[in-house]
Amino acid sequence: MEQFDFDLERVFKNINDKKCKTIGLQFPEGFKRRAIDIARKIEENTHASVIISGNPCFGACDVDTILAGKVDILFHFGHAGMGNYDNVVFIETRSNVDVLPALKTALPMLKTRKIGIITTVQHIHKLEEISGFLKENGKDAVIGKGDLRVSYPAQVLGCNFSAGRVDCEEILYVGGGFFHPLGVAIATGKRVIAADPYLNQAVEVVPEKFLRRRSGYIARSMSAKVFGIIVSTKSGQDRKKLARKLAGIAHKHGIEAHIIMMDLVTPEQLLAFKVDAYVNTACPRITIDDAERFHVPVLTPQEFEVVLGERKWDDLKMDEIQE
Repeated sequence: MEQFDFDLERVFKNINDKKCKTIGLQFPEGFKRRAIDIARKIEENTHASVIISGNPCFGACDVDTILAGKVDILFHFGHAGMGNYDNVVFIETRSNVDVLPALKTALPMLKTRKIGIITTVQHIHKLEEISGFLKENGKDAVIGKGDLRVSYPAQVLGCNFSAGRVDCEEILYVGGGFFHPLGVAIATGKRVIAADPYLNQAVEVVPEKFLRRRSGYIARSMSAKVFGIIVSTKSGQDRKKLARKLAGIAHKHGIEAHIIMMDLVTPEQLLAFKVDAYVNTACPRITIDDAERFHVPVLTPQEFEVVLGERKWDDLKMDEIQE
């Protein structure tokens, strides 16, 4: 059995029912190795030709709208739907991995009775199994709805942890990676246990080391004279209003700040600008995942508020895009 379900029968049906001639495919980085094989299967099972997006893809907020404008349908793999598009079909690519071994590993680490559950879209279909396991072991599972940016109860995104804001004593994250549970731990202040079904391991999320590292970037930015405020042109990441607000606050404090709008935010793209530090209003993960690769500090909007004296150090929050 494949580890992930690319739902190709649904893809074939969409193409054949609509008699599409040209198809676009978009994948996040982790699924791009499957792109050629999937394109081949589509061309073998339909009369359509396929164009694969070669651009980076960081989430449902990052639809390749240029490719979408050149094809009959764009199939976007790996994420739940976000935004309104006439010809984009989101294929969620659910995981077939067994979550039970990781849950058994995590169970002894859960100290209280009331447990909030969070996960990614790849494991949303396992919610009933996760809740049932907790109930069988004397726990009360609590599932939060989240805001309008998320498609399912209990779902977390790299930029949105609203489903974790529930009435519970601890939170159990089921899924791969460390960024999502770290974000929830900081956003909610609750104890978080991360159960990884791919590695069959569970760990307690300890955000203190991460927060100390971020405090270092804030401290380095205190003497900055010129800031660049990054704005993304991606439809799901565009926070121009926030950028203008931050620029206005900076000017009020006598700090020079300039808005820089771009599509792909990389250290290389920003290297030529003569600024002392950046503030990122694009995808929040850029600030965290690539922090050490930038030539100057890159702050979140909340960290910039600390630099400006508009927010206290101990009131530091994880950056989120909410709706």
